[in-house]
Amino acid sequence: MAARAAAALITTAGAVALLASFRTPAAPGPRTSLLPSSPSGAPTPTSPQGAGDEAAPSVTTATPAPTPTATPGGSGRRNGRYTGEDVSMRYGDVQVQVVVSGGRITDVVAVQMPSDRARSAYISQVAGPLLHDEVLQAQSAQIDTLSGATYTSDAYAQSVQAALDQAGG
Repeated sequence: MAARAAAALITTAGAVALLASFRTPAAPGPRTSLLPSSPSGAPTPTSPQGAGDEAAPSVTTATPAPTPTATPGGSGRRNGRYTGEDVSMRYGDVQVQVVVSGGRITDVVAVQMPSDRARSAYISQVAGPLLHDEVLQAQSAQIDTLSGATYTSDAYAQSVQAALDQAGG
């Protein structure tokens, strides 16, 4: 009996040592931590997969056509305001308008962000400014995915890319 206990103890210690030395491979792209588990007073998901914890797609609003002007030199982007496509995702629609001046992205305006449910509104409120800053820093749609707002980040980047395609870059 004592021999079994000693063998179990040695095996357990070896397994713990192996687990402690295990290193996970680097992630394919950087992720930025975004959200605490839940804002105070906000509901938490009730279904196992989190289905329904955010908004259904909202109604699309019409936006004016871009007003391009020639850009001297630079990135090849034409100055103007360009509205990206309305990207439907699991929790609602995301659509942005990109402002280009001097061939550079100078502003990104969220035309639509999920907001029908408290959790969706909270994620949009926190993620929107961070994604805005990511685009301005990257000067492209190649932005980091925000942890806690993965679907929103991906849809935001798609809409930005569609707007940049209109701008010529």
